[in-house]
Amino acid sequence: MNVPEITVNTIGCGLRVLHIYVPGAAVSWCGVAVDVGSRDDPADRHGLAHFVEHTIFKGTTHRRAWHILNRMERVGGELNAFTTKDTTMLYSVFPANHLSRAIELIADMVRYSTFPTVEVERERDVVAEEIASYRDTPAEAAYDDIEDMVFAGSPLGHNILGDTEALSRCEAQHCKDFLKRLYTPRSMVLFVMGPQRESVVMRQAERLFGTMDHERAPFIERAFPAVNPPERKVESLGLHQAHTVMAARLPGRHHESRFALMLLSNILGGPGMNSMLNIELRERRGYVYTVETSVNMFDDCGLWQLYFGCEQDNVKRATTHVEHILSRMAEHELSEKQSDAYKRQYCGQLIVADASAEGRVMNAARSVLHYGTHSSVDCVTERIMDVTPTMIRDVATMLSPASLSSITLL
Repeated sequence: MNVPEITVNTIGCGLRVLHIYVPGAAVSWCGVAVDVGSRDDPADRHGLAHFVEHTIFKGTTHRRAWHILNRMERVGGELNAFTTKDTTMLYSVFPANHLSRAIELIADMVRYSTFPTVEVERERDVVAEEIASYRDTPAEAAYDDIEDMVFAGSPLGHNILGDTEALSRCEAQHCKDFLKRLYTPRSMVLFVMGPQRESVVMRQAERLFGTMDHERAPFIERAFPAVNPPERKVESLGLHQAHTVMAARLPGRHHESRFALMLLSNILGGPGMNSMLNIELRERRGYVYTVETSVNMFDDCGLWQLYFGCEQDNVKRATTHVEHILSRMAEHELSEKQSDAYKRQYCGQLIVADASAEGRVMNAARSVLHYGTHSSVDCVTERIMDVTPTMIRDVATMLSPASLSSITLL
């Protein structure tokens, strides 16, 4: 396997350029990671960041929607995008000899999108259907509802997609203003992964992005979300099964506890079938049919979430057992042998995940966007291996039953 060479440079306008050189690769990736997400939506237009991500494909001063749609597909590539709470990704994957086509298209969309009114109105219906589909999926709805609960009163709380009422107020001009104000060079990272030399990538970056004229736009100001008291809620929707999400507020992505929290979450409910909660709740007791945990971190705070799906009669038993396990983790240290086994497993999972081209380039882009530098998988696994049993126990106190909010849809 070729070991990629990774560099991060900055062009004249302030745009950072992440280049992952993979000699001999047949496929390339190119895109922009933007430090903008649903937490940056205007108060009366929740969902605008996501709506801009959809409508940025609908026309520029140089191309109509049809031309954008076909630009990469004609050569066998794909064009895609997604929005999270604090990040937007716009990117293409394509045969490696078409970098010029891809990077020029990305630049055109970021710099010159026109948001034609007819296209905006048509896409509004598409997004409305997407909103409805999420509410039709109880597991997804439960995640949305717990975030609303924990971050109530904060822009972090509302659904990334917004709601149909707010969506109806998102007009073409709002999309233009949002793009102009927030898609700025210093809020973006241009990323390219493939066999192209760094000098080639940098020349194209400077030519296509170097004259962006709003590099001095002010940094976005994000209010620190208030800390709300824990809350428990059960909502009857007439479902056959029950969907429960439990959550605890965490420190932000720059906190020293980050790696211990990532490891602890993986121990409890990572993807392995031998995760602690899967063994205890599913294999040994048969309380649930699925259980998983995740950690989401933002600049100023974070959120640990646990989801389990089960028969309605098992919700209380499963909840009680989850709380017992969390209390035990906070009260008793793992042995060195147990800790080492968990660390080796997690590091192995990270190495396997890094073998995915998409995972590698997306994680690298997010790292540069939010931390200002790229952290290799070796650096991350080294930090994971430095986590001690005492550190695991200490961060487990952040997940004490008394600090948990929960919502159950049944």
